[in-house]
Amino acid sequence: MNKKDLTEADIRTKYITPAVLGLNGSKWDSMTQVREEFYFTKGRVIVRGKSVKRGEAKKVDYLLYYKPNIPIAVIEAKDNAHALGDGMQQALDYAELLDIPFAYSSNGDGFLEHDRTGTGGPVEREIPLHQFPTPEELWARYSAAKGFSPAQESIAKQEYYDDGSGKTPRYYQLNAINRTVETIAQGEDRILLVMATGTGKTYTAFQIIWRLWKSGAKKRILFLVDRNILADQTKTNDFKPFGQAMTKITNRTADKAFEIYLALYQAVTGTEEDQNIYKQFSPDFFDLIVVDECHRGSAADDAAWRKVLTYFSSATQIGMTATPKETEHVSNIEYFGEPAFIN
Repeated sequence: MNKKDLTEADIRTKYITPAVLGLNGSKWDSMTQVREEFYFTKGRVIVRGKSVKRGEAKKVDYLLYYKPNIPIAVIEAKDNAHALGDGMQQALDYAELLDIPFAYSSNGDGFLEHDRTGTGGPVEREIPLHQFPTPEELWARYSAAKGFSPAQESIAKQEYYDDGSGKTPRYYQLNAINRTVETIAQGEDRILLVMATGTGKTYTAFQIIWRLWKSGAKKRILFLVDRNILADQTKTNDFKPFGQAMTKITNRTADKAFEIYLALYQAVTGTEEDQNIYKQFSPDFFDLIVVDECHRGSAADDAAWRKVLTYFSSATQIGMTATPKETEHVSNIEYFGEPAFIN
């Protein structure tokens, strides 16, 4: 059998997959850590007159996860008629889209590795098939590049909420969640996420809050919205797993027995001092506040949510918006800083 005559699929099956998994699956778990021929987009919707079709979906040959929902490497495969690194540009394009630190190209003879962590070591190197790194090796390199302390690493590795249905975040939600959790683990306390309408901001916020809460990094959390229906939908849908730990602030009363609080800006603030219910909580009561839709005319200094955030200034604060406002009078970038993520 001439290796040059094998198809790309044969090269993957006979050479690349065994090298990644290791002897008897000793390196990567094929069930939980490896996805092959993984489509991570459905393709752009193209409308021409009355016809609607989808463009080409994006598919990575291998997507490797350190833990579920924490992707760490991509591999692009080519048949053996190609050079070792011929898949690298495609791998790098996907690694950038998926916010992944390590990219690999292989033709079955070995691997070309591209390290995107920017640590100052060699960016590219060739690796024999049998020396493909383990998940622990790649995570250790990534963690070192990020400068994580043990406590910060513990937060960055915290599990996602899994309801057992097989639902997983979309790739851009993963990017926003992982980037935000890591940024907060490293001590940032003002974060702006820009996500288009309909891309699942509330679900993204839920997974961020869940991981920070479960890791113990944040213990009391306030989620601020601007419409009552949003608060109710959030409580019964995306935030439902918080269960008895969660409450919605109603009737202008502040019950301090909970850990997760949902509130309308209007329900906790007002023009009269006795309407400012948020002041029933001590300024250090919350250690995380997430503001949904912080663009709806409410980014002015005197806006309701700005008063609340100023009062709870010691808390880590996340603003979520579809359209950052930058005018002479309104700026949420001025308050939160440059976006940590833009979809």
